[in-house]
Amino acid sequence: MLESIHVKNLALMEDAEARFGPGLNILTGETGAGKSLLMGSVGLALGDRFDPGMLRHGADTAQVELVFRSESETLREAMAEMDLDPPEDGLVIISRKFSPGRSSCRINGESVTTKQLKSLASELITVHGQHESETLLHKSSHLEILDQYGAEEEGNLPEQVRSAYRLVADLEAELAGEEKDTDALSREQSLAEFECREIEEAHLVPGEDEELERDYRRMVNSRQILEGLGECYRDTGVGEDSAAEQVSRALRSLRVVTAYDDRLHEQEELLLQAEDLLADFNRSISSYLSDAEFDEDAFRTVQDRLDLVNRLKDKYGRTIEEVLAYGAKCRESLARFEDYDAYLEKLRSKLSAAKAEQASLCGKLTAVRRARAKALEKELSAALSELNFDAVDFEIAVEEAPMGSKGADDVEFRISVNPGEPRKPLQNVASGGELSRIMLAVKTVLAGRDGCDALIFDEIDAGISGKTAWKVSTQLGKVSRAHQVICITHLPQIAAMADSHYIIEKTSEGGSTSTGVHPASEEESLAELARLLGADTITEAALENAREMKMQAAKSKI
Repeated sequence: MLESIHVKNLALMEDAEARFGPGLNILTGETGAGKSLLMGSVGLALGDRFDPGMLRHGADTAQVELVFRSESETLREAMAEMDLDPPEDGLVIISRKFSPGRSSCRINGESVTTKQLKSLASELITVHGQHESETLLHKSSHLEILDQYGAEEEGNLPEQVRSAYRLVADLEAELAGEEKDTDALSREQSLAEFECREIEEAHLVPGEDEELERDYRRMVNSRQILEGLGECYRDTGVGEDSAAEQVSRALRSLRVVTAYDDRLHEQEELLLQAEDLLADFNRSISSYLSDAEFDEDAFRTVQDRLDLVNRLKDKYGRTIEEVLAYGAKCRESLARFEDYDAYLEKLRSKLSAAKAEQASLCGKLTAVRRARAKALEKELSAALSELNFDAVDFEIAVEEAPMGSKGADDVEFRISVNPGEPRKPLQNVASGGELSRIMLAVKTVLAGRDGCDALIFDEIDAGISGKTAWKVSTQLGKVSRAHQVICITHLPQIAAMADSHYIIEKTSEGGSTSTGVHPASEEESLAELARLLGADTITEAALENAREMKMQAAKSKI
């Protein structure tokens, strides 16, 4: 569950914190106090896009921190896949810091990407925003809801369907590219023959380009090499001031004094080794110089070969290995051209088999969806009845559609809320308040399947009142027995059902305005209910009405 939220420097929230409990947590406050801002900050912490205009005036950065407690094994597995340490004592701390142009995300102190953050958030909490009910007006959301409900039964069928769709699309594109006219085919064959012949006649050897470049570099710089070696030889091997002569003199001087101290024999031996090494070095240099000469024909051969290799690399690949691989592809193309009709027939056969597999997988997915649609239909109808849809006639229609990445099904929610009226698509009959209740029914049915312990509803009560409001309140109370529910509301019927009540207030002091949130005491909760009931002045009669409403809510819980 969500244990706490801490917001700093976000719009009117300078430093706001709220600690939530289990069951039904209700947040209320005057219009404009910042109720939705608090819930919006939850979305920001979980990966929503940050608008720099939300930064509090005068602040350089903003921050939102959420503290969750969960023992979910799925959550632990998800964190392990992200190379995050498993949560100690079930605590998961999500922190996101914002500044103009950038944001940073951390989970239990470790940096993560926004994509990772969103992925983990789906294991922790489900958020229903103010306008999410409107998504029910789009048929695409109906398929998503059905698949979410039937996820366990569908298994990996949706992914298999997507893979089959991509394979068919790739094969269709390949076949379309290969079905050429005779002239185009002849041109392509001629080009493949030329390229294949050009690469084969070069007789390339992997690694020879590096050897050629070394030989070319040596030949181009042969004059500098000979001049440098000659000077080196003079300095080390010939002349009175050469290193060899100086080492010989030093050795003679050392031998004179060695007779007087046996401990100097070791130094004499080291100097003898140095003299031998220097002599070997000078013989090697002398041999190199005596053999060295510039061969114009050899240089031209290396230069021409290197030019050929580099030209082929420019045309067919960055390395000799890539050039040879391109040549192998050319040979494959030539083999294909030799019996092009058979090749096309084989490609068409592969496409036909892929389409058959796609159809089979789509059929399996359709069968599962139709079965789950009946089950979801039944559960949603029951949930809608509890939300004051007294004569609801609800249907999930699963009809055939062209095969695509999501299968071959067209899913649509249809409803009749009045006896005798035929079922119609939601967008044709549902009002704003009805959409809110239908979405609440969907969320409550899915709550037992998505693995999330916490649910947030931001004004799920839009467009409802009276008896219907009591029904919604009762339904939220039922959901909160198995899940933590955090709900922003303006209806007293829902606020009365609270297990924990929080009040969001906007205050002004010293020319500065800020929004804060605090848990309401029993007296404050009654006064807030009285205000929600419409009392302009909190009288004893208004408070008595609030007490009666809380008693009624308590009875419904029992």
